[in-house]
Amino acid sequence: MNYRITLLPGDGIGPEIMTVAVDVLKVIGNQFNLNFEFQEALIGGVAIDATGEPLPKETLEKCRNSDAVLLAAIGGYKWDNLPRHQRPETGLLGLRSGLGLFANLRPAKILPQLIDASTLKREIVEGVDIMVVRELTGGVYFGTPKGVFETETGEKRGVNTMAYTESEIDRIAKVGFETAQKRGGKLCSVDKANVLEVSQFWRDRITQMSSEYPDVELSHLYVDNAAMQLVRWPKQFDTIVTGNLFGDILSDAAAMLTGSIGMLPSASLGASGPGVFEPVHGSAPDIAGQDKANPLAQVLSVAMMLRYALEQPAAADKIEQAVLQVLDLGYRTGDIMSEGMKQVGCKEMAEVLLKVLS
Repeated sequence: MNYRITLLPGDGIGPEIMTVAVDVLKVIGNQFNLNFEFQEALIGGVAIDATGEPLPKETLEKCRNSDAVLLAAIGGYKWDNLPRHQRPETGLLGLRSGLGLFANLRPAKILPQLIDASTLKREIVEGVDIMVVRELTGGVYFGTPKGVFETETGEKRGVNTMAYTESEIDRIAKVGFETAQKRGGKLCSVDKANVLEVSQFWRDRITQMSSEYPDVELSHLYVDNAAMQLVRWPKQFDTIVTGNLFGDILSDAAAMLTGSIGMLPSASLGASGPGVFEPVHGSAPDIAGQDKANPLAQVLSVAMMLRYALEQPAAADKIEQAVLQVLDLGYRTGDIMSEGMKQVGCKEMAEVLLKVLS
C-alpha cells in the first residue's frame, strides 16, 4: 500500500520529535509492506518567519492532497505578541477549518508503567481510560461576531460568540455515540445548560439523538462539575463529548491524570479527507534543541494515524506495544522520570524504541 503523508514539524521541539516519528514509520513500513511518501510543509512560527503567514496556502494544499497529516507542535514566546491573525495558533485553527476537521479524539489512558507519575493517588487513577471527543470547528473559537469593538459611549468591548447549529451538534454527537459503542458503552455530554442557551440547545439535540443508540448509556454534566469529577473520581468516565472550549480545557485536565501531557496523542477527523494527528503537548521552546523532549506522544500519534486514517490496525498495535515495552525496560525522559528508572534524552529514547520495533 502507498500513502502520502504531509509532515508539519512546526516549532520548538517539533522537528526533534518528528524525526523520531518518521523513523518509526520507515521501520513499520518495511515490516508491513507499506510505502510512505513524505512531503514537508510549514506551519506556525516557522511559517510566519518564512512567509509572514502562520498557514501558507501551499501548506494547506499539500495537506489536502495527502492521505494523512502528521503535526508535531507550534508556537513559542517569539510570536506571542503578534496580532491575533498572525499568531501560530491561528494557523492551527485555519488548518482545522480548511480540512473540515470537526472531531478531535483525545485519549487519556493510565499506563501501568507510569501510574506513579500521576500527581493523584494510585487508587484514584489506576485503570482510568477516558476518550474525550471534542467538537473542533464551531463554538466560541469560530463564532461571529468576534473582536474588540468601540461602543456608543467610546468604551471598548471584547466579544466572542459561542454558537452551534443543529448539524454541527448532530455530527459530533454521532462521533461521540459511535466512539462509546466501541468502548465501554457510556457517553457523558458536558455543557453549561444551566446558564447558556447554546448549551441547553446542545443538551436537547444530544438527548434527542440518544434514541438512535439504545446500547449507549447517556449522561449529562455541567462543565464545572465535570472538571471536579475528573479529579475526584475519573474512573466514572468512559467517553466524553463536549464543545470546542470546554473540550479544550477538559482534555488537558484529563491528560494530566496520566502524569505527563508528553505521553498523549490525538486525532482530528472530518467527514472525509485527511485527518491531522498530533501530540497534545505544546512546542516546549524552553527545551528545544537540548535533546530533552519526550517523543512518545508523537509516536503514539503515528499509531492513531495508522489506525484511524490508514486502516492499518496491526501496524498501530505494533507501535503501541513497542512503547509499552520501552517503558517496561525502565527508560524515561525527564517529564516521566521516577526513582529507579533510567533517564534518557529524545535521541536515546528513539534508539531504544527502534531497536524494540525491529
